[in-house]
Amino acid sequence: MTVQRQPKPDMRVVGPVVFLAGLVVIAAVTVVYSRELWQNTFTDDAVLRTCAAFALFIAVGEIMRLTLPGGRESAPLASAGALAFALLPLWIGIDGAKGVPTPLVITVVTVGSLLGAFPRAVARRAIHVDELARRILVTALASWLMHQVLVWAVPESTTTLEEQASKVAILAALVAAIASVADALLAAAIRSGNERVPFRTAVVDEARALIGIASAIAATGVLIALSYPRMKLWALPIFAIPLLLTQFSFRRYATIQATYLQTIRSLSKVTEVGGYTETGHSRRVADLAVTVGRELGLSQRDLDDLEYAALMHDIGQLSLSEPIPGGATTLVSQLDQRQIAEYGAEVIAQAGVLDKVADIVERQSDPYRPRRGSVDPDLPLESRIIKVCNAYDDLAGTSLESDRQLQALERLALGTDREYDPAVVDMLAAIVMRDAVSV
Repeated sequence: MTVQRQPKPDMRVVGPVVFLAGLVVIAAVTVVYSRELWQNTFTDDAVLRTCAAFALFIAVGEIMRLTLPGGRESAPLASAGALAFALLPLWIGIDGAKGVPTPLVITVVTVGSLLGAFPRAVARRAIHVDELARRILVTALASWLMHQVLVWAVPESTTTLEEQASKVAILAALVAAIASVADALLAAAIRSGNERVPFRTAVVDEARALIGIASAIAATGVLIALSYPRMKLWALPIFAIPLLLTQFSFRRYATIQATYLQTIRSLSKVTEVGGYTETGHSRRVADLAVTVGRELGLSQRDLDDLEYAALMHDIGQLSLSEPIPGGATTLVSQLDQRQIAEYGAEVIAQAGVLDKVADIVERQSDPYRPRRGSVDPDLPLESRIIKVCNAYDDLAGTSLESDRQLQALERLALGTDREYDPAVVDMLAAIVMRDAVSV
């Protein structure tokens, strides 16, 4: 059985978010068209230029996407442009208006996002509808909040916000921070439903993945919004440069991580080439272990270490004078299992940067209960997961026969009194049964 590392979006989860965003867009376009906003937008050259500039900025940002840790995709430039448009403190289309009308914000952001997604659709690449829906909803929230705080904090008699510049700047930063938190929570909720990750773990992962880029997005959005009344269109490219540099750094980091993982995957095949393990064994164990770990609530950092350890869990077999038949370490003595684990950990430790991975591999052969009735409190969860997943693949292999899978699961269940963690075995059984049903 092969389990994908990043499950496809479940429309039962994404669907309600997309539906809500669609309703918001329809309502916004209706309001813009039915009121004076439409006439003000297309009869005032300055207003039209502003709307067109932000829509184009968002479209370009949508095209220039990047991959964040954990395989998450993001469009920082588009998000910053949408946030900046929502935070504009003065609107030139209506005399005395504080902030851009929320319906117009939603309309422009939607148009810009769809323009940016169009090239991906033509190239038949994935369109991230969940992220587009999140952007629309979060931008609508930011625009509405900006209106509320401006009305509350700025006196009605104020005809210009220049005298209230410091107050407006603080309010804009506060709204941007709230919008970032809302976006992270919404992203965590979608990921929790899609990947069956505990919501709390999803929130922590989103916070870690977005904390760097989210702060840059919020800062860029606020700076563009506050400087636009004076700098006009120049504010967009000038304040986008730091975010572009940040995005470039994230892209390089993601490339390095991808290369790093690919190198480890290549090294994990040494045992296959040498005839010590079956072809694809390490990759199957890694995929299954990551799925089990994700649903047990491991964070993304721990999942990365788990994947590295699972890919290299059998590298210690190179210390054996003769290969184990079929490479099934589950069928050899506890002493041999221990030797394989220790040698593998020693090899991994030589890298100098994979100490935790080495510890996981070293403990992979240790029993869950060293003595009956007592649990080893220091045994890493990652080691317990690898032990169970490795045993399952040794027993079931690539077979899709339900009888063989059930026999493997029954054997693991019988070993929960000493060798295997019952919680890990139960989660593995649930995943195997769910996969069998889907097949």
